[in-house]
Amino acid sequence: MKRINLEQLLENNSEWIRDKLEKNPDYFTELSKGQSPGFLMIGCSDSRVPLTSLIKAEAGDIFIHRNIANQVNLNDMNMMSVLEYSVEYLHIKHIIVVGHYGCGGVAAAVDGVNQGLIESWVSPVFELYHQNIEELSAIQDKDKMCDRLSEINAIAQAHNIIKSPVMQRAYKSGKYPKVYAWVFDIYTGKLIPQNLNEKELIKKGLLPEDYEI
Repeated sequence: MKRINLEQLLENNSEWIRDKLEKNPDYFTELSKGQSPGFLMIGCSDSRVPLTSLIKAEAGDIFIHRNIANQVNLNDMNMMSVLEYSVEYLHIKHIIVVGHYGCGGVAAAVDGVNQGLIESWVSPVFELYHQNIEELSAIQDKDKMCDRLSEINAIAQAHNIIKSPVMQRAYKSGKYPKVYAWVFDIYTGKLIPQNLNEKELIKKGLLPEDYEI
């Protein structure tokens, strides 16, 4: 894969500006008027997972939060402030957690790598690994096992969003976004929707009874 250098970043920016203005001379005037995205996407920091490029989104389409292994920690003020702002101020319609195959954060959790802050950050993934050890240990290929854990992790983080105080307030108000978990197949480029088992969440009282599945 071709590497990009620092000078090319600015050159590409100039080219991008020219392209936008050729198509719409008022592009940046319109962009500066404010944002009204329909989606919040929570993804991994991995440079191979360009969230907006994957879905051919334009500036203003997607509100984005990224961290290693796409974690949704209810004690993380950064994550929770993004969630609160997107739900209560931007009134977004959809929240999508996007995990991916070949995730280094997931692999680090499985390996129990001692890497200071990273070890602490991915500890919830380590817990998921042990909670699902029976299923995962039956997968002989380690890469495939980690990919399955990436799916489990994306679903778990979507569940954390649903459990959050922000979303529970939204459910009580009757106005709330839908929550999804997707996984990016880095080997094919495909986004794969995951099953959140919403019926079980409704039974537990975490989702409204009239929640559309």
